[in-house]
Amino acid sequence: MLATYSLKLPKVVFGGEDSLEQLAGVLEKEGAQKVAVFTDPTLRKLGLVDPVLAAVKAAGAEATVYDDIPAEPSYGQVQAVVDQVAGTGEDIVVAVGGGSVMDTAKLACVCAGADYTVHDLLSDPKRAKKQIACVAVPTTAGTGAEATINAIVAVSEDEVKIGIVNDDMMPDYVLLDVRMIQNLPRSIAAATGLDAMCHAIECFTCKKANPFSDMFALEAFDLIINNIERACDDKDALDAKRAMQVAALYGGIAITASGTTAVHGLSYPLGGKYHVPHGVSNAILLSPVMHFNEPAIRDRLAIAYDRAIKGDAKTEEEKSAAVIERMDQIVSHLDIPKTLDALGVHDASIDWLAEAGIKQQRLLSNNKREVTLEDAKAIYRQIM
Repeated sequence: MLATYSLKLPKVVFGGEDSLEQLAGVLEKEGAQKVAVFTDPTLRKLGLVDPVLAAVKAAGAEATVYDDIPAEPSYGQVQAVVDQVAGTGEDIVVAVGGGSVMDTAKLACVCAGADYTVHDLLSDPKRAKKQIACVAVPTTAGTGAEATINAIVAVSEDEVKIGIVNDDMMPDYVLLDVRMIQNLPRSIAAATGLDAMCHAIECFTCKKANPFSDMFALEAFDLIINNIERACDDKDALDAKRAMQVAALYGGIAITASGTTAVHGLSYPLGGKYHVPHGVSNAILLSPVMHFNEPAIRDRLAIAYDRAIKGDAKTEEEKSAAVIERMDQIVSHLDIPKTLDALGVHDASIDWLAEAGIKQQRLLSNNKREVTLEDAKAIYRQIM
């Protein structure tokens, strides 16, 4: 556990009933005149951007909608959006979407009008300075991007993903409104919810775990374990969906306070080269990485068992095994593929995956058990 640690949070988080109605007041408080609304075409067609545009109008401001934000974008695609915003005079960005939209917005808020590019931040993220304010309106309950200081972008030439980390990328305001996730397709709710489950258990079992991250990670894990299946299966289970929104936020806070580990580190090449959705790749890797780490994190998994499962297990070993088994059950229930072969990733890719994955030392160095190149190959073999 870290000897010193810190907690970074958005300025204000609104949750509960109809929290989106707070947006007009936020815009007025910030003195916003021109608002950039980031989203994607599907969300706009579903009408989820409409209440945001109404709030902008109510605040007496003008809105420009950027609805071509791609899923899991490359740094070049993000830069193209930044270039669109630069010079427009827009003074606040409202991100309506999942992790890709929010990460793009966070980068736009530090890059628009700056003398550096998104590409520059890949090698020197410390250069980032906030240029305009950011409001996050998540439309999934999973990524936690609304409460993190990082943004994930694909580096196409290397076929990997990289996290850009800087304190100034923390969103200023967050609005958690269950209406934004009520009709989320089950497959997307499952993948993003499992991403949040990975955030919680990885942050709780990592080298950088500390009292701040533990508080949020353990509560997130409890909420997810006991709500994710119902939240995904029943569109009218609003209490479970609200619990997942809170859990996703807490997972993001835990990431900022401690960090994820080998599950995320080994998943990045799968997204970068094979475009496996982030939540899916994490879910597939979760069990083998947890089994690999288990001797080093048994005591922490036992604590998670006592908090979230509370069954008949007695010893630390039994409790640890029960936590991993319960997570496996959830992944199976939510119909996530168990093998990479089912996603078109085959044995011939193992060497490349391991070599690319082992380079993710920002995350692997936070893993309680050292992951060697051969360990990485063995983990990938288990899920082929």
